[in-house]
Amino acid sequence: MASIHIDQVSKIYDGGVRAVKSIDIDIADGEFIVLVGPSGCGKSTLLRMVAGLETISEGTVSIDDRIVNQIEPADRDIAMVFQNYALYPHMTVYDNLAYGLKNRKTPKAEIEARVAEAARMLEIEPYLKRKPRALSGGQRQRVAMGRAIVRKPAVFLFDEPLSNLDAKLRVTMRGEIRKLQRRLGTTAIYVTHDQLEAMTLADRLVVLNGGAIEQIGTPLEVYHRPASTFVASFIGSPAMNLVQGMVEGGKLSVGDAAISFPGGLPVEGEVTVGVRGEDLMPAAADEPSLPFKVDYVEELGAHRLVHGLVGGQPLTAVIALGTEIPAQMRLAVMPQRLHFFDRANGRRIAASSAEVPQVGEANPVMEASPA
Repeated sequence: MASIHIDQVSKIYDGGVRAVKSIDIDIADGEFIVLVGPSGCGKSTLLRMVAGLETISEGTVSIDDRIVNQIEPADRDIAMVFQNYALYPHMTVYDNLAYGLKNRKTPKAEIEARVAEAARMLEIEPYLKRKPRALSGGQRQRVAMGRAIVRKPAVFLFDEPLSNLDAKLRVTMRGEIRKLQRRLGTTAIYVTHDQLEAMTLADRLVVLNGGAIEQIGTPLEVYHRPASTFVASFIGSPAMNLVQGMVEGGKLSVGDAAISFPGGLPVEGEVTVGVRGEDLMPAAADEPSLPFKVDYVEELGAHRLVHGLVGGQPLTAVIALGTEIPAQMRLAVMPQRLHFFDRANGRRIAASSAEVPQVGEANPVMEASPA
């Protein structure tokens, strides 16, 4: 086990292209960190610099206070699990698991013990004599993980290890990866573009965009207090609704509706307003609300996603089953759950924290604007 310190790390390619821009991350011993972001955001490049598979243009990577920039991958005490499994097709499962240990001249008895332990943990004991072509995708991924486990490294590195699996198997395997990491207590860095995978696995998320860090935090911190419109739209399923609004004299106007806050608002002028779909609900007849023109409905079993327009802007509400969905309806809003972002740079306006009010705290009042 080990701590990792990534200090001002950048990757600059020919022509001055910065794929990774001055990344700073401190990873505690035993922590599970997930690097998440869209394709091309630099997450795999950053992981490969930690692994030693990419040279570091600027900055340093330290593992247990030892700078490893110039140290070969084999000497960094890491083990990496790849997207494509990277198994030797001509070797049995046993030989794939044992190969790295044999190269390190590990005693035969210890090799057998480590392979047996990993096979038992991953439930691949019946397949030790098979070759990879005789295994399913999930079984091959278990073998790839087993090859990392037998090394007993200080750090696990995962590069989108589940992207080749079907949806059901991905759910199963991500649970197994998380349980395994907790059992072993090994520090882990995991790369994915799947925000749901990131949310369910991470102790902390590092959200990357264009080679730079947008936000670092626990999954709940990132979900409930996104630092930017990018994070708000990337983390969460469905994504947070983002609409353009106007604040004047403590009143927020969106389309043909307005929300008044007795204590005023910390912003004035044009803002981007964020609200999660689950914080929108069908309004009672006498309840202040927003007019909502329904476009279409997605039935998801436990709930439904209702897509439509408010003031000409797209909005998605998460509505419980059994609720009638007419073509025209009104949505009540929980103003204390609103998020405000600077329209110019997309950054969160910190003073407008979207928190649940404390007991006894006055709730904002919604009122309909005149047509």
